[in-house]
Amino acid sequence: MNSFLDGLNPEQKKAVTQTHGPVMVIAGPGSGKTRVLTFRLAYLIQQGIKPYNILSLTFTNKAAREMTERISQLVGNEVRKVWSGTFHSIFARILRVEAPKIGYPSAFSIYDTEDSKSVINEILKELNLNPKEYNVNTVRTRISSAKSNLITPIMYEKDADLRDQDAENRMPRTYEIYKKYVQHCIRGGAMDFDDLLLQLFRLLQENPDNVLEKYRKQFQFVLVDEFQDTNYLQYAIIKKLVLYKDSPRNICIVGDDAQSIYAFRGATIKNILDFQTDFPDAQIFKLEQNYRSTPHIVQAANDVITNNQKQIKKEIWTEIESGNKIKLLKCTTDVEEGRKVADYIVELKNRYHLKNHEIAILYRTNAQSRIFEEQLRRVNIPYKVFGGLSFYQRKEIKDFLAYLRLIVNLKDNEAFKRIINYPKRGIGDSTIDKFKEFATENNCSLWEASAQIELSPKAAQSLKQFKMQILEVQQSSHASDAYNTAMYAFKISGMSSELKQDLTNEGLQRLENVMALLDGIKTFTEEDEWSAEEDKDKSLASYLQSISLITELDQSDSAAEYVTLMSVHSAKGLEFGAVIIGGLEENLFPSYLASKDPEQIDEERRLFYVAITRAKQFLALSYANTRYVFGNLRMSEPSRFIDEIQPERMEIDKNNTRNAVFELMDDKPDFKNKWVSNKPKFSREVITNFSASPSDSIQSGMMVLHQKFGRGKVITIEGSKENRVATILFNEIENPQRKIILKFAKLQIVN
Repeated sequence: MNSFLDGLNPEQKKAVTQTHGPVMVIAGPGSGKTRVLTFRLAYLIQQGIKPYNILSLTFTNKAAREMTERISQLVGNEVRKVWSGTFHSIFARILRVEAPKIGYPSAFSIYDTEDSKSVINEILKELNLNPKEYNVNTVRTRISSAKSNLITPIMYEKDADLRDQDAENRMPRTYEIYKKYVQHCIRGGAMDFDDLLLQLFRLLQENPDNVLEKYRKQFQFVLVDEFQDTNYLQYAIIKKLVLYKDSPRNICIVGDDAQSIYAFRGATIKNILDFQTDFPDAQIFKLEQNYRSTPHIVQAANDVITNNQKQIKKEIWTEIESGNKIKLLKCTTDVEEGRKVADYIVELKNRYHLKNHEIAILYRTNAQSRIFEEQLRRVNIPYKVFGGLSFYQRKEIKDFLAYLRLIVNLKDNEAFKRIINYPKRGIGDSTIDKFKEFATENNCSLWEASAQIELSPKAAQSLKQFKMQILEVQQSSHASDAYNTAMYAFKISGMSSELKQDLTNEGLQRLENVMALLDGIKTFTEEDEWSAEEDKDKSLASYLQSISLITELDQSDSAAEYVTLMSVHSAKGLEFGAVIIGGLEENLFPSYLASKDPEQIDEERRLFYVAITRAKQFLALSYANTRYVFGNLRMSEPSRFIDEIQPERMEIDKNNTRNAVFELMDDKPDFKNKWVSNKPKFSREVITNFSASPSDSIQSGMMVLHQKFGRGKVITIEGSKENRVATILFNEIENPQRKIILKFAKLQIVN
């Protein structure tokens, strides 16, 4: 019956079969964590635990669906009755049923980031605050952080430390914005992503005898994946469900403190480090055998992470016997870095026969992708950048989804504003401002306010027709599924005619995008893979909830033939045959903002650890001695993280261009680094009567004379003005091709 357990190693088997009481599984990278989670759920069901009594929380919908599919192969479709999904999707599911108890409609809207920013911008105008001082992203982050730490607007206003921080940042009225933001969401019958957590906690807190007790009885077994990524509020909800008098405390958390990298969005490593304080009798299992990576990669990860102070000690090991050393690509400029990385990928494809989808370039910031993109195009390698504009953020998609959202929830103010005059129906900004003013004064929605404002006959007729269309589709939706409702809305709204009239390439693309969305809705109504529920809800409201919680990586196609470019944060949970980590320089990775804070340096090191452990067979690290930052050429030093890897695990690129830039700056100590001592020795002619030419007069194709390198020809010049960098081929030295910053070089033009 339990034959599937035979494939587990001893520690994995213990983690699977210890079903009762608190359990903490510390799962190193590539240690079979998903296998353990899958088998644990299957084992629970085999032991007679009702699937309905199991709550399994993950961080992506894709992971939840894949886990459900795997378990169904072991124990059948009973697994679909398990409450399995992301924190946000599971909590939204509960709130759909219970929201009226805290004053929200069951069909509440879910605001995405852009919706939230739109609301904040409206509030800034209302309060007559300067958006340059009250940056909308900063304000949104402050509100999000407050919610994640269970701080309500009233608590925020009374918190002297928070008020002082806002005053220091020249945003002293943030507490007012927060208060109005919450009021706006309530008027619009909407929750943002943080509310899905905060309002659930509030629901459980305010309804202990019915709602909280109901879900405590239901969720007898709780599993939490990626526990190191939970924030204060998520753990607070988990403890409400699990920590109470006479509780069986059947909780299993799985995670790795060494992969805690999301502090910037509220995650706290404290949750996993302090788990034993809350559950002192917790049994701990450490999954330390790595099945993913070769020995050099595994040991490099160990080398790096041992430098962190706060950690749960473990030693990752592997039985894989061989593998290439880690390649270090030392580059003079960021352009050369891009070129070397692209050439290395060509080598991986030709020499080792890797496919494009097996290769990834990872970097600290999304802005670094540009140079890699340019060089990949040079060698004609297809790629995809993650972190760009999402399909669901395109204007035409947001327009159409706004129609669907308003059909489901007439109080959705952001949806109303977006489509009240699209397609154009003679209702301008001044009219919409009147709606807003009335709604604010009377604490009602824009839909309700619009009925109270006197309009011109033409505008009044347009508004009446618009409302009739929305109500007509809403009425028909009660007896129809999401696809048929959406198709009806597409036609009756005027969007279909509007998009079909634009015959430009851009217009056709917009129409194709909306049709692709409709295809997705059709798939939702016909397939059951989107939901773990036995009786799937195919309504428009259910579809909108599922689509609002999709992440970019949920949409990715792992079989597609492209090289992946993404930030390290986005790469967590993924693996590739070959990984190149770019931009390994001080003040870039680790970042400048982390350089003076030991705790932030530890997080940057964990981030590097995650990057290293994405690689299965090949790992390359690259850095550039010079890089353009905000239009200025910046000198860089190699990242401290490179030095933390033992030298015997590294192989320096044989085609490395010697660091000519630094050789030219021996008299400038600020520009020196540890590589200067490795300067090549070569003979050169004795130069007399040398006279340097103005740097701005040097052009491609010229012959020049240098006091150290002798005669050479300028092959190319990159950059502009004082940031020009010349590639020069010298005649009589080792490694004759050099890149030289012209404003520092002394070159004489040879006639």
